Amino acid sequence: MRLDLSSQISLERIPQRYYRPANAFEESALTRYEKIPTRIFESIEKGSSKVANEIIQAMLEKQKKGLPFVLGLPGGVSPQSVYKELIRKHKEDNVSFKNMVVFNTYEYYPLTDEANSNLHFLKESFLDEIDVLPENIYSPNVMVEKDDIIESYEKFEADLEKFNGLDYLLLGLGSKGNIGFNMPGSNIYSKTRLVVLDGDSINDAATIFGTKDKVPLSAITMGLSDMLEAEKIALIAWGEQKAESVQIMVEGPVTDSVPASMLQTHENVKVYVDLSAADSLTRISYPWLVTSCDWHNMLIRRAIVWLCLKVDKPILKLTNKDYNENGLSELLALYGSAYNVNIKIFNDLQHTITGWPGGKPDADDTNRPERATPYPKRVIIFSPHPDDDVISMGGTFQRLVNQGHEVHVAYQTSGNIAVSDEEVIRYISFINSVRKKYDPDNTELRDKYKNILHYLMHEKTKEDLDTPDILFIKSRIRREEARTATRYVGIPNENVHFLDLPFYETGRVQKSPISEVDVNIVKDFILTIKPHQMYVAGDLADPHGTHKVCLDAIFAAVDIMKEDDWMKDCRIWMYRGAWMEWEIDHIEMAVPLSPEELRQKRNSILKHQSQMENAPFLGNDERLFWQRSEDRNKATAELYWKLGLASYEAIEAFVEYKPS
Repeated sequence: MRLDLSSQISLERIPQRYYRPANAFEESALTRYEKIPTRIFESIEKGSSKVANEIIQAMLEKQKKGLPFVLGLPGGVSPQSVYKELIRKHKEDNVSFKNMVVFNTYEYYPLTDEANSNLHFLKESFLDEIDVLPENIYSPNVMVEKDDIIESYEKFEADLEKFNGLDYLLLGLGSKGNIGFNMPGSNIYSKTRLVVLDGDSINDAATIFGTKDKVPLSAITMGLSDMLEAEKIALIAWGEQKAESVQIMVEGPVTDSVPASMLQTHENVKVYVDLSAADSLTRISYPWLVTSCDWHNMLIRRAIVWLCLKVDKPILKLTNKDYNENGLSELLALYGSAYNVNIKIFNDLQHTITGWPGGKPDADDTNRPERATPYPKRVIIFSPHPDDDVISMGGTFQRLVNQGHEVHVAYQTSGNIAVSDEEVIRYISFINSVRKKYDPDNTELRDKYKNILHYLMHEKTKEDLDTPDILFIKSRIRREEARTATRYVGIPNENVHFLDLPFYETGRVQKSPISEVDVNIVKDFILTIKPHQMYVAGDLADPHGTHKVCLDAIFAAVDIMKEDDWMKDCRIWMYRGAWMEWEIDHIEMAVPLSPEELRQKRNSILKHQSQMENAPFLGNDERLFWQRSEDRNKATAELYWKLGLASYEAIEAFVEYKPS
């Protein structure tokens, strides 16, 4: 069973020679804009294996000399795959870490419970699984009073100096280009210190602590000076949500507004990224600027869109001069003139636009994204959380229903951790009032409601997890909001399905890995419908990773069934949600929305009341989900207009997934 097929989305569209050059000459040309050596891998697993092997090699060299190997480690999500590989090497290959000395690069402060510390996280996910000696683990002591905190981090600094600094430093990349908690504005000469967390840092840490309210207000971080004194540095970044930060760090100037850019001043540093995180690098996004290209339809479209925006012209006004002056003369040689290229790409983009996402019956579908037959179609819309369907494709959802297709919605997870305690208190208070009127003698329910309210209002601390009863109520809040939204769109109740995939049901932000159980639930559901169309969330920038796991579950299920006759007649369309949109060169179906349809979409999103202002995981973007969605859809429509196509109020975009 293949459980990581979502990584193929990037792999299939990027020629290998752009990220695996054949020789030093080609590499020099491709990387001319890159100021830090950057290794790009097809998958997180391959990149993590490379980093883990380098750490082990450096450690073994120290072992041979009878010396300690001093390693700086970060917390967070990015290094977990490296830690897993190191653990595997220890258990399967008998690699010993007894000469390893570990320095925790940052720690939250103040903490009332060590179980919430970054050190505890490192121990739980890595250090307790290997044979590192406990006395070789160094971390700032954060279980001290404020008056003693300076002494605590000065001792940590002294311990680091005792070992003459780090032999190897592993780093992740923060959303603001920070490394550790060296945030924008940090001085290159800074040492270990106490820093106050800004709003973005608190939002990032909320993925670890559960909610923003649980995140401490400050942290102790190893300074940039300490980091840059390490003998060797490896920075890792995975996923498309890191792509912009990677590009700025690697190709931009050295500036304290992007602390990670200061790694450019170190002579022994490498950046390790997967294809998704490398997406904004020049050699991946704009390869014509650094090499001759293997021109294909999507790359030509990407180049022309880039050229239009650069010279501020619509497609049909581009000239030979525009092409020659901006590194695209190869296209003139291939097509003879700007006019020929312009007409081709204009028509390609025009043919992506359709008001009939399920196919237009009794129509010539030669140049339409979807086929006319069969009609009506059986359609499944998969939604990772109980609102991604309307946030991401609410207008298309409505079109499919209005145009007579049999539409089913499958909510893959309960979404229960994304409901605030305030919502539970409100609902419990309401249903208890109903109980008092219609069932006043039901003491069991009365006591249950009383206990829940007392726990939430008086006993629950920032560190406490929700009880099973509270998780159940939160899941039902999300479930009934989803039912309300689908009623508004107009599908029958029996077409609304809740899969409640087990990987999600941990009660924590950190989820379990995808398993065959999850895949089989998805597969069995698909078989009950045998759809002609499926819509799936291809939004891999979701900061909590749920979308990726849900997508991998669907792709794994499809992979099992892809040779079935009915599956060969099923098209799979990927949408994107609240986090980002498909780039226009990838878009294969663009569904325009009128102002009235956009208003209806907003109304369906607003049915999810628990996900408005009080939602725990709105992320770094201060806009509400309906605002993000509208802005994204309007921006897509505006881009089509700037390229010289029709002007629409908004556009929802889709890319087809073809099983291989």
